[in-house]
Amino acid sequence: MDGMSGPYVIRGSVSLPEAELMWRFSRSGGPGGQHVNTSDSQVELRFDLAKTEALPPVWKERALAKLAGRLVDGVISVRSSEHRSQWRNRETAAVRLASLLAEATAPPPKPRRAIRIPRGINERRLREKKQRSDTKRGRTGRDWG
Repeated sequence: MDGMSGPYVIRGSVSLPEAELMWRFSRSGGPGGQHVNTSDSQVELRFDLAKTEALPPVWKERALAKLAGRLVDGVISVRSSEHRSQWRNRETAAVRLASLLAEATAPPPKPRRAIRIPRGINERRLREKKQRSDTKRGRTGRDWG
């Protein structure tokens, strides 16, 4: 089957190498009636993250560290069986793998820098809180006789 919708881009010019993707098909449960019992529509997509040369070394290290819990011998696997057609399940699995790798290879966020809040702003916030609390305290039905 060669109608896949092109290279699955991870980020920038880096995409999933078609040659390194390992596909496995099996029968899936769920909707489909009698047809589903005879067709291998569930898709399992495996990608050897430890051995790949498609990712830049820095990305590879990041991905191996972030996905350590999901890897089995350096291989990451994604399953898809939502759709009745094998082709659509293949698409879904490939897109899911690409987005998983994109998330795992993303650079870490910049660390937050603590800044001092100006005294005037803090005082204004406390004054507004006090006013609000007074307004709410005034709503209790004590004084209504």
